[in-house]
Amino acid sequence: MHLLQIVQHEFRSALEGWVPDPEAALGMIRATQDPKNGDYQANFAMSLKKVLGKNPREIAQEVVDRFPKDGPLEAPEIAGPGFINVRFKSAWLASMVQQTARDARLGVAKVAKPKTIAIDFSGPNVAKPMHVGHLRSTIIGDALTRLLRFLGHSVIADNHLGDWGTQFGILLYGYRNFLDQAAFDKDPVRELARLYVLVRQQMKAGEEDETANDSIAEASRQETAKLHAGDAENYRLWTLFMPACMEEIERIYRRLDVAFDHTHGESFYNPMLAGVVSNLLTRGIARESEGAVAIFFGEKDSPALIRKRDGAFTYTTTDLATIRYRMEHWQTDEILYVVDARQALHFKNLFTAARNWGYDKAALEHVSFGSVLGEDRRPLKTRDGNVPELGGLLDEAVQRARDVYIASRNESLAAGDETLDLSETELTAIAEAVGIGAVKYADLSQNRTTDYIFSWPKMLAMNGNTAAYMQYAYVRNRGIFRKADANVDMYRETPPPVLLESEYERALALQILRFEETLHLAAAELQPSVLTAYLWDLAKTYSGFFQNCPVLKAPTPLLRESRLLLCDLTGRILQQCLQLLGIRTVERM
Repeated sequence: MHLLQIVQHEFRSALEGWVPDPEAALGMIRATQDPKNGDYQANFAMSLKKVLGKNPREIAQEVVDRFPKDGPLEAPEIAGPGFINVRFKSAWLASMVQQTARDARLGVAKVAKPKTIAIDFSGPNVAKPMHVGHLRSTIIGDALTRLLRFLGHSVIADNHLGDWGTQFGILLYGYRNFLDQAAFDKDPVRELARLYVLVRQQMKAGEEDETANDSIAEASRQETAKLHAGDAENYRLWTLFMPACMEEIERIYRRLDVAFDHTHGESFYNPMLAGVVSNLLTRGIARESEGAVAIFFGEKDSPALIRKRDGAFTYTTTDLATIRYRMEHWQTDEILYVVDARQALHFKNLFTAARNWGYDKAALEHVSFGSVLGEDRRPLKTRDGNVPELGGLLDEAVQRARDVYIASRNESLAAGDETLDLSETELTAIAEAVGIGAVKYADLSQNRTTDYIFSWPKMLAMNGNTAAYMQYAYVRNRGIFRKADANVDMYRETPPPVLLESEYERALALQILRFEETLHLAAAELQPSVLTAYLWDLAKTYSGFFQNCPVLKAPTPLLRESRLLLCDLTGRILQQCLQLLGIRTVERM
């Protein structure tokens, strides 16, 4: 049920054959901020002043005169200099709510023309534990995957792991020179992380001594080049490092409920890289320069190396091989890269090179996001060794959620209030869902293009526009049906008539029916925060309805059933929307 499209359809009937570009005008219709001004508002009359040679109110009046009289909308009203406000007929809203209740997809139709979309997200370096800096790519990418799939697209989630790059040269150098064998045997991932940080620190410490700095950096580069060239010992060590590193990463993904269709890391494309460079040279897209091979984009733009002087390949080489593979093997219509905004220049050059190479059939988009900042407002960096590990963050979030729940329960017991007697298993499951949900929601509720400061209180807040608030709203919603001893299936199989007798019931019905519109907006903007904003509006509207419209003690049986139906739909949408964000719900807490 896409309400905005329905409104646009009605206005299109009034504009066609009269306005030169109806679609541009229809794009200026928005949901109103204040329900006193109706449900939707058209703001195009002002922009048509010069085109039609009339003042905006005259244009608005003509639109109103031409507006369909027998559709789902009440007669439009003109406000201010020429705004046109429209409101859905309450009877029509009621019938659509009843229809939505029967639909397992909650009124959301699958797209008429589904696309094949590859989403490249997460992509950690496997040589070290995942840290909080990996959070954004992982959960934004997962949310977009879930959203686009729900809308009907064929989505391929691909985790392009950093399992073959320069960090392995650093690790190989550190392993040979600074290994603590006992520590490696006990916990290989932590020891490899220590070696990585140690070598980077030594490289940094040698900045004033250029010879020392270059010596370590050059030795690490040589280790990388040897690995890429097929050196047997370096390859043996790489295979030694990988299993433990991958299990550590998979453990995090299981906790986050994130899954991939493919995990094609850099190593997967390594056999293809020489052929990529050769083909680019043959076609004149790349050329040799000072012993290296690069793609040049113009005098003002920096070139992109695809083979270094020492023979090692680069991220650009691997990414070009990746684009070719995805387009040829998966027949993609779009490829989305959910990657830090600081990589904007890399992707600009990469996409230009791919198009010049002939891979221009699929849309390539960098879905950029801001950085997670430290208290110093600088991006957190693993090379400094000061970034909270993601596993530790999740442990802390779960423990805090557990502590908050126990403290709240103890307060209720002290006050003599009724409390749930939860088993240890139930308490553990609730803490896991609430804690990890809080971390996800705190991130996803941000505009993805902005930076945000890593803050425990902000990420784990349990009130306001948070996951915990939404999860608790869902629990309270389901509690109504337990208290009523009602069979929810009845409200989905044979839903009762819907009565919208108050402004609160009507407002909730309108929010319920805006679900599909919200999903399409979030998909168009690739913004999970559109979903969190909708959830917040829905939860607040439901709270107003619940406070002002008695449900179980409704004045009449018909009104009781109608309000229970509105409750059930609200709960279903809360749960579905949270699921699209990768956040679990619980039935009681």
